[in-house]
Amino acid sequence: MPNTKELKNKYDAIVVGSGGAGLTAALQAHELGLNVVVLEKNEKTGGNTSRASSGMNASESLVQLDEGIIDNNHDFYEETLKGGGLLNDRAMLKYFVNHSALAISWLMKYGIRLTDLTITGGMSKKRAHRPASMEPVGFYLTSRMTTQVKKAGIDIFTGAKVTKLLQDAKKRVNGVEVETPDGIKTVKAKVVLLATGGFGASKDIIKKYRPDLVDYKTTNQPGATGDGLKLAEALDAQLMQMNFIQVHPTADTDNPHVYLIGEGLRGEGAILVNKNGQRFVNELSTRKIVSSAITNLHEDGAYLIFDSGVRAHFAAVEFYDQIGLVEHGTDLADLAKKIGVNGANLEKTIAAWNKSVATGKDKEFGRTTGMDRELDRGPYFAIHIHPAIHYTMGGIHINTETQVLDTNGDVIEGLYAAGEVSGGLHGNNRIGGNSIAETVIFGRQAGIQMAKFVRENK
Repeated sequence: MPNTKELKNKYDAIVVGSGGAGLTAALQAHELGLNVVVLEKNEKTGGNTSRASSGMNASESLVQLDEGIIDNNHDFYEETLKGGGLLNDRAMLKYFVNHSALAISWLMKYGIRLTDLTITGGMSKKRAHRPASMEPVGFYLTSRMTTQVKKAGIDIFTGAKVTKLLQDAKKRVNGVEVETPDGIKTVKAKVVLLATGGFGASKDIIKKYRPDLVDYKTTNQPGATGDGLKLAEALDAQLMQMNFIQVHPTADTDNPHVYLIGEGLRGEGAILVNKNGQRFVNELSTRKIVSSAITNLHEDGAYLIFDSGVRAHFAAVEFYDQIGLVEHGTDLADLAKKIGVNGANLEKTIAAWNKSVATGKDKEFGRTTGMDRELDRGPYFAIHIHPAIHYTMGGIHINTETQVLDTNGDVIEGLYAAGEVSGGLHGNNRIGGNSIAETVIFGRQAGIQMAKFVRENK
């Protein structure tokens, strides 16, 4: 990364944050002729996006048709609305769904090919697009986008923390103050985008809005401290739905570093069992339902159980295994002994599950997805999981043009927000695969709208 000494005093657009939304917006704005700078407080680009592992949801995509999957935007809209407790911003959701397939195609232009499909909780079709190599989607996306941003000649600085948004006499946002290793600098611009992510790693903000979750561990990177919310709030921006914090059902919290175990593992056929070796929930219900079911066991979490067939279809398992999160058993009895669950029951549970897969009917819990293969190929595997704070659905109130609204509902001119820093799209529960989609769809929209604003205000 260039040295912050090379940071210029003036750009057309400043993008704060270098996760999926920031990198997408920078590329899109650059395509439309803007001189853009990306400012990232962490030492590396990628933000929380780089930790995502399941996929990027889209409906009516060319990839789906290539796989013979006939999907429609209406179902994607309705299922996301239902998943969000009908509390989603409808206009935002409509824009999101209608631009999802286009976002997959736009990424292809930059050699970012999400050509494999899986399914996540709350969805009826395979909409989660991921790399054919099945490597975790987030790192795949952000590492390649960072390369493309540099290739495009866009200035990108790490170790550069924005501490203040600046406004002119007409209250139009026209720059930032940024803390760098070379001291505080003022950088002017015609537009500023907040793409700073959520607040899943901020004990202070969580304590303010959801004191009941303050002791939960988090899957978020340590920089997810809600900086963008504080910057916007200082300009009287409206925050919305801040109490909607998502707990992800499957995280390994046994180590100092919390690891998210991607929903795609269940999408490929893994099941959840309790200490008694029995299933207790439809594993692909929404995250809210599955998390509550695990918490209500009062048994120190639960176990994800899968076989070699499932493992072959979810490449992230190789990483989980490498860092010691995966227990191995030559057969189910061996696995049960290693993880301390009832062996006889586990064998019965797997036999019943395999029967459900064969008939396509899960009489016990009504699961209808992630039933492509029986669990019948040894060796068998288990991962011990607990729910953990994963995503913050609330945030800055924006409109479909990614403009930030103040507490009166008026547009704060020159200020935009996209990605997890914004609120409203997901309602009270985010569907797995929708956050990566949000970063690209609304990152692109932010890039487009910033270019439009700059053109209109020359």
